[in-house]
Amino acid sequence: MRTSFHHQPEAQHPKSSAIHKLPADYPIFRVDGIHVQARLEDEAQCLLVIIGATPEGKKELIGFQVGVRESAQSWHELLVETKSRGLKIAPEIAVGDGALGFWKALDEVFPATRHQRCWVHKTANILNKVALSVQANMKKDLREVYSAPNRALAVSGDRRLRRKIRSEVR
Repeated sequence: MRTSFHHQPEAQHPKSSAIHKLPADYPIFRVDGIHVQARLEDEAQCLLVIIGATPEGKKELIGFQVGVRESAQSWHELLVETKSRGLKIAPEIAVGDGALGFWKALDEVFPATRHQRCWVHKTANILNKVALSVQANMKKDLREVYSAPNRALAVSGDRRLRRKIRSEVR
């Protein structure tokens, strides 16, 4: 189920992430920069968002900040601010798109946290490189790899996909 702030009762809205104490540790961070162009603004704004997953798998909004772009400095500020609100243990893994600013800031604030590219972003990047006529099948093949129930099946699916791509390129 997807929720957003405008669907939540007013009492549940954090007024800003700076005053919202973190009640839990989050082994997984999912991050993204959402670019918004409002009609009254000269420059596009970027909303930096961190969603944390608790050890039980519950997803919670744990930080957000408005900036002009996804710079390392903006992400650094948000990560430090998140840490200062009570995050005692660094996340084990952070999932994000390929924006380099986030990864640089993550290494500075939480150096032990592992990086993982988001499969939605990765899939979109791959599909942009192939002919429209093969995109539907390619998307299905990629989904089989990233949604495999275990590593062995994912590796097997990856090898099969690589062979298929090599045979089609020749």
